[in-house]
Amino acid sequence: MKRKGKKFKKRGGSSLNKLSLFQKSEGKFNRSCPFSLKNAPIIDYKNISVLKKYISENNKILSSKITSVSSGKQKKLTREIKKAKILGLI
Repeated sequence: MKRKGKKFKKRGGSSLNKLSLFQKSEGKFNRSCPFSLKNAPIIDYKNISVLKKYISENNKILSSKITSVSSGKQKKLTREIKKAKILGLI
């Protein structure tokens, strides 16, 4: 069944159609990793004051999207937090 002579029209030309959930908004800015700066704290299981900054109230590790830690440092941070939890320091 072919439609002859009838073409579909695009719906309204509002700017809301251009928005997408997967597009980054222009208002955000990139933050640098706090562990890659000069005089950055050392990630170690004995350095509890640093580790507590990256743990939630329920003792869960915060994601790198929230804390803006780079992926390599995030892996090291999770490893050290888990060590501290096992040893009972946290």
